[in-house]
Amino acid sequence: KCTLSFSGRGGGFGDRNGFGGGSERGSSRGRRGDSRSPRGSPRRGGGRGGGGGARGGKKVEIEAHRLEGISRTKIHFKKRRISGVFITRTNQDLLATRNLVVGESVYGEKRVSVGEGTEKIEYRIWNPFRSKLGAAILAGLDDPHIGPGTKLLYLGAASGTTVSHCSDIVGPDGVVYAVEFSHRSGRDLLNIAKKRPNIIPIVEDARHPLKYRMIVGLVDTIFSDVAQPDQARIVAMNAGYYLKNGGHAVMSI
Repeated sequence: KCTLSFSGRGGGFGDRNGFGGGSERGSSRGRRGDSRSPRGSPRRGGGRGGGGGARGGKKVEIEAHRLEGISRTKIHFKKRRISGVFITRTNQDLLATRNLVVGESVYGEKRVSVGEGTEKIEYRIWNPFRSKLGAAILAGLDDPHIGPGTKLLYLGAASGTTVSHCSDIVGPDGVVYAVEFSHRSGRDLLNIAKKRPNIIPIVEDARHPLKYRMIVGLVDTIFSDVAQPDQARIVAMNAGYYLKNGGHAVMSI
C-alpha cells in the first residue's frame, strides 16, 4: 500500500535546469497564530528550485558510475560499471557525462570542471527529470548497451537532450544516428549536430526505415523513445535493416 503526498505552492522539481524544488507553502512562516516572518526572511513559499549542477574546483570529485544491487543468482551485492557515465561527489551526487564539446551546454544544464593533472576535464550534469535514459540509469538499469565507440540508432530523438549525452558517452569513435519526425524538434537537433560531429540528424519517420537506408549503417544498439502504440513493430522493422547480429535494442515505454 503506497501513499503519495504532494506539496503545495512552491514545491516541485525546480526550474528547467534544477532538480530540487522549494519548500511547502508558508514554510517561512510559523504555525497558525504565530507572527509573520520579519523582513529579510525567505519569501513565502520558499524558492522555486536551484540549478541542477555544482561548482567545479578542488572540492568536486568525479567517479565512474557503478550499479549496486542484489544479484539474481547469488545473494550478494554486485557492482557494475556503466562506461561513459559518472557521478559527481559534491553536496549532492549528480549523474554526469564527459562533455565532448568543452564550454558548450545543450539545454542549459550545469557544467563541472575538474582538474586532473595539468589539464581540466569538463562534465555535463545529466538531469534525470528531462531524460528517460538518465532516469533509468539512476533507477538501476543494468546495462544500457551504450558505451565508448558504440554505433547507436536513436529513434525519437526529439530536441536532442538525451542524444547529446549519448554523444558524450559514445565519444569521438562512436556515432549516433538520431531519427526525429517532427520538423520543429528536428531544427533543434540540427543545431546540436553542428557542434557535435558524432551526431547524424535524420528528420524522417521511423515507421519507414528504408527512407534513410543511404545514411544509416549497421549499428550495435537501437534505443527507441517513440510515443506510439506500435513502438515494438517500429523497433523490429529498424532492427531488421540496421541492427548487427548480436546487437541490442532498448525501448522506453
